[in-house]
Amino acid sequence: MTLEFTRTGLLRRVIPDRMKPDNMLLLEHLARYYFAFPYASGRVLDIACGTGYGTKMIAKGRKKSITSITGVDINVDTIEYARKTYFHPLLSFTAGNALDPSLRDEIGTFDTIISFETIEHVPNDRQFLKSLINLLNPGGTLLISTSFGEGRGIPCGSPFHYHQLTEDEFEALFTNPDLPFSTVDFYFQQGGCLSY
Repeated sequence: MTLEFTRTGLLRRVIPDRMKPDNMLLLEHLARYYFAFPYASGRVLDIACGTGYGTKMIAKGRKKSITSITGVDINVDTIEYARKTYFHPLLSFTAGNALDPSLRDEIGTFDTIISFETIEHVPNDRQFLKSLINLLNPGGTLLISTSFGEGRGIPCGSPFHYHQLTEDEFEALFTNPDLPFSTVDFYFQQGGCLSY
């Protein structure tokens, strides 16, 4: 089950406590956070953290490797839910917009940034990436996932997505020589199938 919050806009949210444990959407989201475990270190940002379950997973699972983790989401109601639902001494949540140039002044910079299934929700993917780079410390690690589709500027079937980049468009974002990445690796998540 996903919930919709309408105070600051209609947004789809994953809420593990209200979903069946074999829900494929939930399992795919959890798998991304487990994938992030070995990469999360130092000061960590989970941008567009949603209800905060993944942020809490990282806080708990990487408590010996991180100094703090901040979950940021644009939806105030979602952040209020996260604050009430998930606690860990290394964890904090705040409302914010990844495209807001003043976000860096508000939350600082990070050694690791996690952004799962976000880039398709913003109108300008290139600006979004620049914003994340602005929040990333030199030598830091950026983890981004997205679902692929028909391409930039082409409407897709989801009312929550501006578009879904093609695989080539997504890879081109990171292979630009003007970007500060010393290493770029691409991994692919296989969709799942459960049978009984």
